[in-house]
Parts: sequence; C-alpha cells; structure tokens
Amino acid sequence: MKGKNIVLFGPPGAGKGTQAAKLIGFLQVPHISTGDMFRHNLKNQTELGKKAQEYMSRGALVPDEITIAMVADRLSQPDVKEGFLLDGFPRSTPQAAELDNILSSLSIQLDYVINIAVSDEEVRARLSKRAEIEGRADDRDPAVIQNRIDTYKSQSEPCLEYYRPKNILVDINGTGTIEEIFERIKKALQ
Repeated sequence: MKGKNIVLFGPPGAGKGTQAAKLIGFLQVPHISTGDMFRHNLKNQTELGKKAQEYMSRGALVPDEITIAMVADRLSQPDVKEGFLLDGFPRSTPQAAELDNILSSLSIQLDYVINIAVSDEEVRARLSKRAEIEGRADDRDPAVIQNRIDTYKSQSEPCLEYYRPKNILVDINGTGTIEEIFERIKKALQ
C-alpha cells in the first residue's frame, strides 16, 4: 500500500512509535516526527533550529509558530509527495487547524487520523513497564505519568473531536499484542 497521508495519534505509551515503525514499511512513506524535526533543525543550526534553541536553553516551551514552521517546511519536501506518517503533531486544536492550512497551501489532503486508543490504566502500566525496560526516569514517577495523561486529555485529545466530523478519524483499539494492533490499523486503511 502506498500514498497515504496520515496523522498518528494517541496518549503517551499508546504504542505510536512502535506502530509508526511498522507502518512506514507497510505504507512506504516517510515517518515525520516532531522530535526528529527538532533534532534535525538544532543539529544543522537552521534559522528555525536557532530560534527553538533560544527557548529550549532557558527551559521554556518552544512556541507553536516555530513548531508549525518546522512542520510546514518538512511537509514541503519532495519525499512526502507520495505520502507521509506524521507523529507528534498536532498536539492541540489550534495546531490541527494550522496543519489544515499547511496541507491546503501545499495541495495535500489528509487521508486518515489514526487514534490508538488505550485506557488510562493501560497507559500507566505500559509506561511503568517501559521505565523498567528502557530506564526512562520520566516513566517511573506516578505523578509525572498522571501529569502526562492530564496534559494529553486537556490539550491533545480535543483534536479527535476536531477531526471526527471530517470523517478521517479512525479509532483503533490499542489493547493487545503489537501485531494485533498493527493488523487493526492495516484493516482500517484498506
């Protein structure tokens, strides 16, 4: 399968990274993650990277307009002409509206928003397990985990209602094995 423009969505610990790795092989499209974009811009000292660094060096959040500019720049690259898998953006309803503007200006249509849905209890269990396996300190503290869940629910989850009326949102049951979840996503895309 080729040529789909997809946003991958879900709470922390939903398995987005794991499923993204499988999906890019299946779809044969580039994986566009905000983390990778930031690392690229910082490493290459682009104008956007320098602006982002100013905020990051003082521990401040990078403003939306810088992140949006990075996404716009990345989506204008030739390798996304045949499709893309966008992960980590949008994280708020205003960002979702900006993504629509970016895609419209590039004459690109978003085909799917895949929401990997898991319960709060499952998120807590997965993040705790990930902390044990990967040694990630941010996944160890129950208060930090709850804050990440709360932030997702208040800021990111409203994006789902933004996309639902557009008939491109697909809710995927994110409980089960990696293969079971991947099969559900593939079936939804066909």
